[in-house]
Amino acid sequence: MSKPTVSYTRPSITELEVAFVTDAARNGWGSKCYEYIDRFERDFCLYTGARFAIATSSCTGALHMGLAALGVGAGHEVIIADTNWIASVAPIVHLGATPRFVDVDPDSWCLDAQAVERAITPRTRAIVAVHLYGNLCPMDELLEVADRHGLPLVEDAAEALGSAYQGKHAGTMGAFGAFSFHGTKAITTGEGGAFITNDEKLYERVLTLSNHGRAKGQTKQFWPDAVGFKYKMSNLQAALGCAQIERVDDLVARKRAVFAYYADSLLGLNGIKMNPEAPGNTNSYWMPTVVFDSALGVTRDQILEAFAEENIDARVFFWPLSGLDMFEDVPENRNAWDIANRAINLPSYFDMTNTDQDRVIAVVHSLVQGEST
Repeated sequence: MSKPTVSYTRPSITELEVAFVTDAARNGWGSKCYEYIDRFERDFCLYTGARFAIATSSCTGALHMGLAALGVGAGHEVIIADTNWIASVAPIVHLGATPRFVDVDPDSWCLDAQAVERAITPRTRAIVAVHLYGNLCPMDELLEVADRHGLPLVEDAAEALGSAYQGKHAGTMGAFGAFSFHGTKAITTGEGGAFITNDEKLYERVLTLSNHGRAKGQTKQFWPDAVGFKYKMSNLQAALGCAQIERVDDLVARKRAVFAYYADSLLGLNGIKMNPEAPGNTNSYWMPTVVFDSALGVTRDQILEAFAEENIDARVFFWPLSGLDMFEDVPENRNAWDIANRAINLPSYFDMTNTDQDRVIAVVHSLVQGEST
C-alpha cells in the first residue's frame, strides 16, 4: 500500500471563511456589491501599515497597473532578479519594456544590490525587488541605490505577507507593494492580489486604471478618463479575504512553526542551507526551502525522484528567468543558474503534522547521506 500523499501546500479554511462567503453570496449584490472589498482593503491597510490599498484579481495585475502608473513603457528597462516566477516579469514585457535580469545573493536568493547598481543604464525606469519565498531583499541598500539614481523601487511581496524588514512590513517601503492571495499563499482569496502604497498620487492613478480608466469623482456615468484595466477583485473573493485577514497572525505563526520544525532537524546537517532571517527582520517562511551544497553532488532530478518515491509533493526552486525560451540567456548570473539545480521547496501546509514533516525530513537526510538513487 502506498503512503498517503504529503501535499506541498493547501489553504486553511474554517467556518469563519464559509460564513463570510455565504453572506456575500446571499446579500452582497446591488448597493452592497463592494462592501467586502472596501472592508478587505481597510483591514489590509491596518495589517500592513500602508496608507492605501486596492484589492486586485492577482499580484500580476497589481504589478501591471503600478508599473503603468509609474510610466514604464516601450524603450525602458526594468531591473529584476533572475531567480523569480514569470509572473513578476510578465507585466514588464506587457508594457513594452525590457527586463534586465541580474544575479541574486547566494544566501537570501533575492536581488543583489551591487548587481542592480551595475545594471543601471540611462534607459532604466524602475527596479523590482521580489521578496522570494518569504525572504527579504536588502531594502536599505536597494533604496539607497534607487534614490541615488532617481528610480522607483517596487516591492513584489507576493510571497512575503507577514515578513518585515527592520519592523516595516514587506511591501511598504518602496513606491508600491504587490501581494498575491493565490490558494498557495499565507492568506487566500482563491485568486487575487493587492496593490498598496503610501503615495496618494500614485494610489489615485492606479485606482483610475483599476476601474477601466474611470477616475474617482467623475460625474459622467460610464465615462472613462483613460484606457485602464480590469483587474478588480470580486466581493465574494474579498469576503474570503476578510475572514483570512482576521486570522493572519495565526496563519503566519503557523508557517513559522512549520519552518522551525524543519530547521531543528535540517540546519545541523553539513551542506544544507535554508531560508535566512537576518537580525531585526521577520521571515514569514512562506515556502521553506533547502539548498544542497554543490559538494554533495545532489541534482534537481535526484531530489524530485527521492521525494516522488515517498509520495511527497515537492516544488522545484525557480528556474532562472533568463533561461526560459522567450528570453536571452544570462549565464553570468551564476547564482541564479546554479542554485536552481540543487534546491527544493518543502511542503508547508498549515495543518501539517509532525509525522508529515518527519517524512520530508527523512528524505532530505537520505539525500545528504547519499542513500537516495
